[in-house]
Amino acid sequence: MDTRWKPNVTVAAIIEKDGRYLLIEEHTQEGLRLNNPAGHLDPGESPAEGCARETLEETAHPFTPTALVGIYLSRFQRPATGEDITYLRMAFCGDIGEYQPQLTLDQGIVRTLWMTPQEVRASADRHRSPLVLRCIEDHLAGQRFALNAIHTDPAVADLPPLPPSPL
Repeated sequence: MDTRWKPNVTVAAIIEKDGRYLLIEEHTQEGLRLNNPAGHLDPGESPAEGCARETLEETAHPFTPTALVGIYLSRFQRPATGEDITYLRMAFCGDIGEYQPQLTLDQGIVRTLWMTPQEVRASADRHRSPLVLRCIEDHLAGQRFALNAIHTDPAVADLPPLPPSPL
């Protein structure tokens, strides 16, 4: 039986304030890693909505995407299992709101950090993915695209979710 290849669709927030970028430190199967606030797109949401949700869940800061920084494709093989994973990432920059202390961070998130570009570059061996730095470098270079570069058809939110596919 043929299996269709499907990349994991993820969203990431590239948040800069006073010359520092907001990163999260999280537990992964590869150990403690640094990442942009990021996660998988959920059914029924647009990429910008998913980015806002993931940022709030991982940082306890509301986030409003204002521009697309880029769309990235990467591939990763887990050293321990050999699992081969492809990610399609949409990265957004935007406006961050005030910290919401009553919220708890997603499971696995240890803390948030504000890092200078130099600190991010120096910590590359701890990044969850090479896309962490690439997205920041693109943001530093002024790369921005209008949010309407990504169209989300209304059926994404209007149709009921599909039942899980059989394994």
